[in-house]
Amino acid sequence: MTGNYHQLTLAEVRPGMVLSDELLDVQGHVLLPQGTVLTEAMLALMPRHGIEVLPVLKDEVTPAMAAATLRHHEERIAHLFRKNDADSDSDWATATLRRFVTDFRLGVEETPEHE
Repeated sequence: MTGNYHQLTLAEVRPGMVLSDELLDVQGHVLLPQGTVLTEAMLALMPRHGIEVLPVLKDEVTPAMAAATLRHHEERIAHLFRKNDADSDSDWATATLRRFVTDFRLGVEETPEHE
């Protein structure tokens, strides 16, 4: 864990804050990697995983850092789904999984069409 962090309760954490370390669930599985810029959607899912306190960086996230993280997530999603054509409806299961992963990683809010 980095030295430039503090532990905040879930109620104190705001979207845009950055994790200072990997976030693990109660079984020790990695939920989010170190350096993740937290979104409203991510924070809403924390209680489901028994997360009450988060280690966040003390420094604010610059727009450049947020853009770099967003690019990283987009590149990672493109790599993971490189064999799937996003515009094709032939594999609906993979397309649905890709949409959910993309929405979660990029912090897209749920809309009635996603529910």
